[in-house]
Amino acid sequence: MLLRAFDKAVMPLRCVFCGTQTSAGEHYICVGCDADLPRVESPPPPAASPCAYEIAPLAYEFPVDAAIKALKFRRKLFYAPALAQILCDACSALPSDIDAVLPVPLHWRRRWFRGFNQALEIARPVARHLDVPIVTSVVRKRATRSQSGLSARQRASNLRAGFGVRGTLESEHLLIVDDVITTGATIHEIARVVRGAGVLRISALAAARA
Repeated sequence: MLLRAFDKAVMPLRCVFCGTQTSAGEHYICVGCDADLPRVESPPPPAASPCAYEIAPLAYEFPVDAAIKALKFRRKLFYAPALAQILCDACSALPSDIDAVLPVPLHWRRRWFRGFNQALEIARPVARHLDVPIVTSVVRKRATRSQSGLSARQRASNLRAGFGVRGTLESEHLLIVDDVITTGATIHEIARVVRGAGVLRISALAAARA
């Protein structure tokens, strides 16, 4: 507690969007910027979706898109706890029986090049918030092309056989966490794989929907 107070006195938290010093209740996003974020209603998953819930509280528009790109491609890791804060708030729309969190995995080569997995960075606080473990047994088997710029059909084809499960999965309701949902191809392919490994229910949570 004393260490946290000292840290806050020396390096007070500031809003990641405007730089204003935030209060204890605001954490990483000030009230003003939070009110200006492009929020959207999450539609029910399509009938063909393997997910029970697909929650994405923000639209992939400025400044959210700029924050996610800065996190992923320019290593601005201070955006991760801010996005995680939004996801933790969105957890209230999820059922209470979620028992594990799965960050969308990166292929080891991409993770080595990037230095981190942005999905894992935003999933850790969510797992702590829900008091559930993080699943590490799902892996990306192929170094697939980037999904950016691909059509829905190309995205689905690009990810086919791209994920696998090493060992066993004991989760009954697994929450997949990612930064952005676009067509849902990544989430749906992972859901198909983990359902084949015995997971009964799957839900998805992302910071934004494109």
